Amino acid sequence: MDDGRAGQFRELPLAGYGARRGRPSTGVRQDLWTKALALEVADQRVVLVASDLLIVPREVAEEVLRHLAAEPGLRRDQVYFTATHTHGSLGGWGEGWVAEQFGGPFVPEVRVWLVGQLTRVARQAWASKGPASIGFDAFDAPEGVRNRLVGDAGTVDPEFAYFRVRRDDDGREALWGSYSAHATVLGAGEMRFHGDYPGVWQESVESATGGLALFAAGAVGSHGPKATRPGWDGARQLGEDLARRTVESSRRCRMMSEVQLGTAAVTFGLPPLRVRLGDHLGLRAWAAARVLPVADRTTLQAVRIGPWIWLSTPCDFSGELALELKQRARAADLRCAVTSFNGDYLGYVIPTRYASMDGYESRTMSFYGPALTEGFMETLGGLMEVLGSTAVSRP
Repeated sequence: MDDGRAGQFRELPLAGYGARRGRPSTGVRQDLWTKALALEVADQRVVLVASDLLIVPREVAEEVLRHLAAEPGLRRDQVYFTATHTHGSLGGWGEGWVAEQFGGPFVPEVRVWLVGQLTRVARQAWASKGPASIGFDAFDAPEGVRNRLVGDAGTVDPEFAYFRVRRDDDGREALWGSYSAHATVLGAGEMRFHGDYPGVWQESVESATGGLALFAAGAVGSHGPKATRPGWDGARQLGEDLARRTVESSRRCRMMSEVQLGTAAVTFGLPPLRVRLGDHLGLRAWAAARVLPVADRTTLQAVRIGPWIWLSTPCDFSGELALELKQRARAADLRCAVTSFNGDYLGYVIPTRYASMDGYESRTMSFYGPALTEGFMETLGGLMEVLGSTAVSRP
């Protein structure tokens, strides 16, 4: 029998590609992890939880938040979820036609397993806090990312953003990194569990530093990986190259023992579903809700760490939209990074100029259409303004 508390299952499907048709995994190419990093400055606190998952399902996130509210007493704005978006992680966590197309048949005990693991790692991180210093920076890596929606007609976000934490007592380090290329170097034919290039990046960074590496999928909407080789060789080369550059860059960044930290979250009411089947054909909202069991609201979130503001989104957020937010941040003498999969999933959020295109991101997976894009951009911009003001930041 399946036992979610013990992490024992008869079989588990892989999540990520509908072409697999829910078939179970045949083995393990790479171990999959959930990792957490806790930060506290004065009365400000946040726990960042990064998991080798396709997404962080809403039902899982809600239950984890309930546990963390009880112990150690964290609010929603103080828990920052993200996933690597590997298409080789465990499925079985979703109910409904759409979720099972990408995650395989529903296995209720998977949710039990995920809730336990994410809760445990967040609590362990919180309990192990100690004095530390922190540094942050970014570098451009355009060679590893491409615009898969419109090709050269569009733009890409080439930035690899990171921050480095070093404990004062034992010198142990953690590196949090984020990049906007989809974790899809390995295709649907790979039937073993794996972390794709983000998994390689984590392993390589940890090998080089002896510390902890956490990877957050950036604004991966419309952004695919640009690997020099197919399959595992390509994932390994891309992950190792990014890891080498991250470690080299992090050794040069200035470490500080005093930094501003702040958190904010907004409950965002969702517009009616807008599922298009063709140029002049779509599902009514009530019919779309039958195949897309989404809630009527979601959460947008921001964390400020020094001059950087990290924005979290519940979707495949477009890298082109992230570029617009980054420009706004620079105008305010700030830096910005956008991550995806913050404990809910609402499909793709792409620039409105692509809304009429006939494609996977613009039609099949754009569940809400332009209304969501406009609302998200306005709200995320507002979160940046709030955390960018010194009045809400704590030294």
